[in-house]
Amino acid sequence: MNLEVRTITEPDLPDWMRAVRTGFLRPPAVTKEEVELRRSSMDFDRTQGAYDGGRCVATFRSFTQRLSVPGGASLTANAVSNVTVSPTHRRRGLLGRMMDRDLRAAKERGDAVATLIAAEYPIYGRYGFGPVTSVTEWEVDVARAGLDPRHAGPADGGRVDLVDGDTVRELCPDLHERLRAVRHGVIDRTERWWEYATGALVRPGSPPWTEPFHAVYRAPDGTVEGLLTYTADDRWEAKRPQNTATVRDLIAVTPTAERALWHYLLSVDWITRVKTGFRAPDDLLPHLLPDPRAARVTTHADYLWLRPLDVPAMLSARTYACPGTLVLDVTDPAGYAAGRYLLDAGPDGASCTPTTRPAELSLDAGDLASLYLGDETAVRLAALGRVTEGRPGAALLADVLLRTGRRPWCPDVF
Repeated sequence: MNLEVRTITEPDLPDWMRAVRTGFLRPPAVTKEEVELRRSSMDFDRTQGAYDGGRCVATFRSFTQRLSVPGGASLTANAVSNVTVSPTHRRRGLLGRMMDRDLRAAKERGDAVATLIAAEYPIYGRYGFGPVTSVTEWEVDVARAGLDPRHAGPADGGRVDLVDGDTVRELCPDLHERLRAVRHGVIDRTERWWEYATGALVRPGSPPWTEPFHAVYRAPDGTVEGLLTYTADDRWEAKRPQNTATVRDLIAVTPTAERALWHYLLSVDWITRVKTGFRAPDDLLPHLLPDPRAARVTTHADYLWLRPLDVPAMLSARTYACPGTLVLDVTDPAGYAAGRYLLDAGPDGASCTPTTRPAELSLDAGDLASLYLGDETAVRLAALGRVTEGRPGAALLADVLLRTGRRPWCPDVF
């Protein structure tokens, strides 16, 4: 079968969008309004399709993203999205061909890493990706949580205010950038992201926009330090409220703001259950409650995946818990990350250079990715046989250097 993989052009867009929807099991028809909205945000030079005759049967897109790393720096990433292969054309190597074209271009541009959100776990390891963040979702039984029912607001002199979408778009992009400076794993949000989140822009064909509740936490000096966006249903049984609040977004640059917003939501009258959305596995929430068992885990899974493209650039971009040196031998069949590197690390920064010194820790590109933001441990990977020590204690040293006080967190899908 003659299958062509190529960059798409503007006339290809409706058929490409149909293929995306088919791959994600959504109704395949697209409207003119949907096509026009998508066209306005597309980088056609980074959008691929695979074609059987005149029909698009596989899709792939990438774009530039900024990823926060330990120490507050921001790393340029090649973000991969809209990856599909139609069920009629599976197992033909189409994803591999599109991935290879995209990663080669990213390497030539100088991108340090590639990122994606994996719909299925087994797919992307063979392309050098590894999971770098996880998410946990809780469902909180408010009555069991044991919070003071007389809670009337923050006791620190700050305040929680309900605001509208216009205010969110005015105040919170800066808040999110401040979050990226203090929390690693967070990706940038575009102006369009904020427009969608506040209803200023609605995707054609979507359900009618329903305004959520937005609340901001202001510190005693008036600085906005946190944002909470949530919805609530309206369900009663025997004249008793049985309402659930669902968190769409909760970001905070200080623990005080994070605690204040959770306490606010858990004290709203008539709310008997709270669904937290995807949080970091070490979120403060369960242990804010007098009874942490009131928060039941409903989801725990990998989330953001990363693929090293420039090992010296990525390892030099972050900071490390203490001074130390480590020689890493990285295998990568595709060649992008392969090599032996000397990492000279410390709390104020690091250097990473090619070296001929004997390897102290040997691993593949995907496992290096999993260690990069501090969410995985080299000792555990060694126990699994995925990391090899060339010097006793090298895995433990890697953990001492790479692990972080808080786990990385990526709050957004892309």
